[in-house]
Amino acid sequence: MHKTSGLRDPAAAFPLPRRRDDTQDRRQANRAVAVSALGLAATGLIELLLAVITGSVGLLGDAIHNLSDVSTSAVVFLGFRLSRRPPTERYPYGLERAEDLAGVGIAVVIWVSAAFAWTESVRKFLEHGHTAHVGAGIAGNQVVARYKLAVGRRIGSATLVADARHSWLDALSSAGALAGLIAVALGQPWGDPVAGLVVTAFICHVGYQVTADVARRLADGVDPAVITTAEAAAGSVPGVIHAHARARCTGRTLRVEIEGWVDPDLPVRDADALGRQVANSLARQLPEASSLTWVVRAGPA
Repeated sequence: MHKTSGLRDPAAAFPLPRRRDDTQDRRQANRAVAVSALGLAATGLIELLLAVITGSVGLLGDAIHNLSDVSTSAVVFLGFRLSRRPPTERYPYGLERAEDLAGVGIAVVIWVSAAFAWTESVRKFLEHGHTAHVGAGIAGNQVVARYKLAVGRRIGSATLVADARHSWLDALSSAGALAGLIAVALGQPWGDPVAGLVVTAFICHVGYQVTADVARRLADGVDPAVITTAEAAAGSVPGVIHAHARARCTGRTLRVEIEGWVDPDLPVRDADALGRQVANSLARQLPEASSLTWVVRAGPA
């Protein structure tokens, strides 16, 4: 690295223009969580009542799953509330990570509900239990899932999108429970425990997806396209010889750090101006980025 009387590898932070109103985004997220929680609670209670009347473990597993989703909605809501807190000396980035940590709570609840559904299904299968009545109708979660998915994508919330995918698979679980009741009505008592096992499989599938997504975000994993786009944005600015980018997400904030190699004789003032050009280029090519740290490196003379 060449050192000169001018450039000495300065670094500067540049706030990028926000494309969305964060306050409005939070309102939309809280509304989506509240509406979905009410819908899931109503669905779960109806299914639980029918499960008690019919003795269906398929329906019971789906009811417990839907009711557990209410608790995950509460966890998501808490994550959004905590992430509003401003930066402090102890938490210089604020508590934006709370939104990501909410995903851990979602994953835990999913795996607990999977264990419960599996236990009940195996017990009913081994005891050769049967269902004497057929419940009428199982409320699906498709509308709730689509609503949360639309809001999650609009505000850039990976946690809300994951919760929406969870609800979408819940709809498939409900269909499995209904299939079990139909099989019992047709004189096939094994249909109910088998349906319970199928529901459990769906829950495990969702649990794996959510756990993998949470682990990736907490480990600062990002889409490789973010890195290539950031490097291309910096490299397109005249005066930047080479660029290397890193990025991480904290909640809904995408933070980008770019190391740019420039002429070693470039004055610090010009390096700062170059960083502002890089910030403008990044804002155009990667609009989801919220902040940029520009680190200047002296290139070969």
